[in-house]
Amino acid sequence: MNKVGPYLFYFFIFFVEILVNLSYNLYGDFAILFYLWVCALHSILKLIPNLFTLGNAICGFAAIVIAAKIDLSVQDDHSAAVLLRWSAGMIFLAMIFDVFDGMLARLVKVTSDFGGQLDSLCDAISFGAAPAFLILRLGQDWDSFFVRNIFACIAGLFMACAIIRLAKYNLENTDLEAGSFKRFKGLPSPAAGGCIASLALIRSYGSMEVPGFDFLTAKNVVSVWSVFGAVVVALLMVSPFSYPHLTKHILRKKVIFGWCFALPVIAPMVYLVPESLAILVFWIYALNFPARQIFYIAFRRNMVDSSQASVNDYYRR
Repeated sequence: MNKVGPYLFYFFIFFVEILVNLSYNLYGDFAILFYLWVCALHSILKLIPNLFTLGNAICGFAAIVIAAKIDLSVQDDHSAAVLLRWSAGMIFLAMIFDVFDGMLARLVKVTSDFGGQLDSLCDAISFGAAPAFLILRLGQDWDSFFVRNIFACIAGLFMACAIIRLAKYNLENTDLEAGSFKRFKGLPSPAAGGCIASLALIRSYGSMEVPGFDFLTAKNVVSVWSVFGAVVVALLMVSPFSYPHLTKHILRKKVIFGWCFALPVIAPMVYLVPESLAILVFWIYALNFPARQIFYIAFRRNMVDSSQASVNDYYRR
């Protein structure tokens, strides 16, 4: 027994050493697998913002394809209305992708120049070409060949201004992290696209009957305003007027407080026609800030002129 004891002890030590080495190897393999899994997950996360950006472009392309099937001069109101709604809806869906791609990029910390350039290219499709195509289709409400050509020129102007706006945005914000700035110079192209898409939504209700709403009048108003409104929105994109970030602006406490005061007037309209909320949000955003800045400049100039006149009167005495 005394001779067997040392052998049992050595065998026990050898067995423990095997277990330690085996566990060490398993731990090492697990660590390697875990590292590879983390690297793969990080690579996938880096792709997600770009996939959302491409989703923006795909929605814009879908809006163009759907709008190409619209013929307001031939189709009945119902089928044309469905196509108008789907085309406008694709533009709004592109906006959702456009909002979330930047948020996801900042969340996973993968912001890059490539992502910024890709975002602008996709915006040119979704908020430049697609709304311009909708402008062409809205021009079909007019029988005059001359007016339709005017719509074609306006559509070209809109797309050109959207492309210029996006190019200026890329140049002016090369040193800034995406989303770090609070104001834009010129109307952002997604908001401009939303203005046109909201007109298409209101026009799509031409075949429906809602108590207290005259859609024939609304249709005529859209037909006329789409000419002037598209020009105004196109020029605002390349204007020097300052605009806040739309989403952040809507969520501000002062803005929410102001909407509460306007709720009794807006609520019945939104209840009857939910899509009217889009036309209120986008067109108020597009026209409100230039009007305020023009009023401020004019008021300030009048104040300076009146003060200068008072000083001149004082010295004349």
